[in-house]
Amino acid sequence: MPDVLSSLVDEGRVDAGWGRALAPLSSDIDAMYGWVRAEGDVLPREENIMRAFREPIERVRVLIVGQDPYPTPGHAIGLSFAVDRDVRPLPPSLRNIYAELESDLGVPRPAHGDLSAWSAQGVLLLNRVLTVAPGAAGSHRRRGWEQVTAHAIRALAQRGTPLVAILWGKDAADAGALLAGVPVIASAHPSPLSARRGFFGSRPFSRANDALIAQGAEPIDWHAVASA
Repeated sequence: MPDVLSSLVDEGRVDAGWGRALAPLSSDIDAMYGWVRAEGDVLPREENIMRAFREPIERVRVLIVGQDPYPTPGHAIGLSFAVDRDVRPLPPSLRNIYAELESDLGVPRPAHGDLSAWSAQGVLLLNRVLTVAPGAAGSHRRRGWEQVTAHAIRALAQRGTPLVAILWGKDAADAGALLAGVPVIASAHPSPLSARRGFFGSRPFSRANDALIAQGAEPIDWHAVASA
């Protein structure tokens, strides 16, 4: 029987390049999926757990790291901070992200939470922990996902191609140690509990573009999410 990672690549749910990069963690991924299936009720749905790795690894220019998925049923879709287009109201953290986007770049706040216009440009929306129990934020920390995402972050840093990392929150900030040589923009988490302690006013979007340009790379069209 093929391992979970190989099956996800074969099904088109994980990019083949990511499949090669994550191959050394194949047994760990198998173990995590076994644990998740034993848990039963988890978020996001199983088919979306590795969704962040669907876009090609070679196209990633910006890494946005969050903590763990939204614990509200119907919110988590496998991309950090994003929700499906029809979700209302938007999660408070995402509303704060949009407020900072408007303050930083003048982008009108979208009514939807679909961030695929960013991921399609090479923005990797990655949580440090890939699953959560409904209604229990942080419930799947220190179960094994951190090893998988740490390996993914190292793989990006070691490519030697332009990359900027945006780290929101303490769990995300810990990933800075994995990003030797990569420009890092770190701040408080956009959650209402912490956004006023350093997230608002941090200008992550314009700073990320400045860092990309300094590396000779094209900037991200952050406005695309508002017009998508």
